[in-house]
Amino acid sequence: MNIFSLAGPGGAGQESARATGPALCSRKGCRSDAQWQLLWNNPRIHTPERRKVWLSCGDHREWLEDYLQTRSLWKETVPFTEADAAANEAG
Repeated sequence: MNIFSLAGPGGAGQESARATGPALCSRKGCRSDAQWQLLWNNPRIHTPERRKVWLSCGDHREWLEDYLQTRSLWKETVPFTEADAAANEAG
């Protein structure tokens, strides 16, 4: 036995299944379905073309955009579509 086996299935050092289910808002504590994709990058650690994605419900879009804009990280906001959701589930 090693310390990695103590973590159980999906623990450190083991393959874990990718989480599946509905795409939810990235705002802490929000369980609403995603309606928007907020594309951003941190120029100190990401290449200029790299885009990270936060998902947002309609209620938290403005708050999350403001958070990213204040830190000069926000690039653009685009709708989150059914095709995006299907691609997310496919991995």
